[in-house]
Amino acid sequence: MTAVTDDSARRLAAVADALAGEPGVELPGAGPRGFGSTAVTAGGSIVAMAVGGALVLKLPRARVEALVSAGAGTPFRNGRGTAMREWVALGPDDAADLDLAREALAFVREH
Repeated sequence: MTAVTDDSARRLAAVADALAGEPGVELPGAGPRGFGSTAVTAGGSIVAMAVGGALVLKLPRARVEALVSAGAGTPFRNGRGTAMREWVALGPDDAADLDLAREALAFVREH
């Protein structure tokens, strides 16, 4: 994975601020160190994280496909290059970040 950029860190911070009051949400740095320690989580599952230059969200597969088809993001790929079906790396336009982060939180809570 590539280093987190200032822009993706800023976007994650905005998401963290927006979700901070939600029950069960843990903010970056609140949990144990390691994978996901710089992510917004709920119930131990990652909701949003900054990876490289992108804000990455966990959303339903169909929603990820729709966002990718609309050009709003790309499939998030793990360290081996495999596309993760329920993860989207959002494009540079951050206008929908907070709405999508709330969708991601609802999705994580359902599962």
